Amino acid sequence: MSSAAVVRASPLGRLFWPALVVGVVALIASVVGAFFDPAQFFRAYLAAYLYVLGLSHGCFLLVMIYHLTGGAWGFLLRRILEAGMRTLPLVALLFIPIATPAGLVRLYPWAQPEWADWLHHLQHKEVYLNPPFFWGRAALYFIVWNAFAFVLDAWSRRQDEVGDPLLRDRLGLVSGLGLTAFGITITFAAVDWLMSIQPAYHSSIFAPWLTSGELLTSLAFALVILAALAGRPPLAEVCSEDAVKDEGSLLFSFLIIWAYMIFFQFMLTWIANLPTDALFFLPRAQGGWYVVNWIIFCLEFVVPFFLLLQRPIKRNPWALGRVAGLILAVHWLYAFHQVMPPFDAPGLTDHWMDFLTPLALGGLWLAFFLWQLGRRPLLPAHDPNEESARTLRHKQEEEHRRERELQHA
Repeated sequence: MSSAAVVRASPLGRLFWPALVVGVVALIASVVGAFFDPAQFFRAYLAAYLYVLGLSHGCFLLVMIYHLTGGAWGFLLRRILEAGMRTLPLVALLFIPIATPAGLVRLYPWAQPEWADWLHHLQHKEVYLNPPFFWGRAALYFIVWNAFAFVLDAWSRRQDEVGDPLLRDRLGLVSGLGLTAFGITITFAAVDWLMSIQPAYHSSIFAPWLTSGELLTSLAFALVILAALAGRPPLAEVCSEDAVKDEGSLLFSFLIIWAYMIFFQFMLTWIANLPTDALFFLPRAQGGWYVVNWIIFCLEFVVPFFLLLQRPIKRNPWALGRVAGLILAVHWLYAFHQVMPPFDAPGLTDHWMDFLTPLALGGLWLAFFLWQLGRRPLLPAHDPNEESARTLRHKQEEEHRRERELQHA
């Protein structure tokens, strides 16, 4: 099937070309801007990159979690999450500008030739923080992630074709190994790509905190897509209020875990009261970032927290999708909040590229995702959880039928 046919086959295919055009145009404009202000370009690019990387990572993790746990919730989201997982090759390609010598020098103090001279107390970190080792580790991360994603996708496709029951156990085994490998690699990747912006800072909870945000945003993204597709066949035939409620409860759990990780990191820093630990929080509590802190707290935690306590919202795909969309939108602001303050940026509105690079990377990622989504049927064949999803749907239809009969009576 040609690429054009694949796009037309997707229920959301009409969004492919607008997303691609916006991404390409914004990327060209950002590259032009890089010639005038390269430092700002790379900083904004890193923040936007970590956001789209989190979407791919989270979908990858949720696919593996589903193969280990099962459930009707995952049956509805499986194709969406698999499409997001298959964007990992794209994010590997988008990492190239960050890994260039020009990008490293403008993003990481340790990449500057004289950094060890003016940071004498950090000379011992030079063994780990140096460009050649950085490039080698990054290549290893992407090889591991894409290798596991490739196997999971290949066996998922094989399960659709032949329905071999043994594939369920194989997918679970690979998922267990994949989660272990991801836990190890993301621990180092979080240090390399984000924490080493401030090489004097160190935190043992940094990787779990970053991963919890990736799970939150990827599930939120999947629920936004589900809300757009739930009323259309074939998802309309298996989507039920109980299954959607489970997805809403899972989103609520990820929201709590993400907020707890942030609080836990802050609490330990507050108790220790060490200058090296305060390095992370001080730039993010000054200037316009102080206001950004409260915006994130209110719109990404407080408002979704109370909305997700409402049972009717969690049972309605459209209502749940709106809450998920709010989380997804505000987390973009959170990504910039993590990257920009150490560079003495007074606030998010410091430069126009702060807004253009997310459009560039977000548009390209969304276009690639939509293309991947159209390559497979929206419902997986021979999935062992299909029966439970259809049972919940049948139960909902029976309850609605009885309610109508009582009303007529």
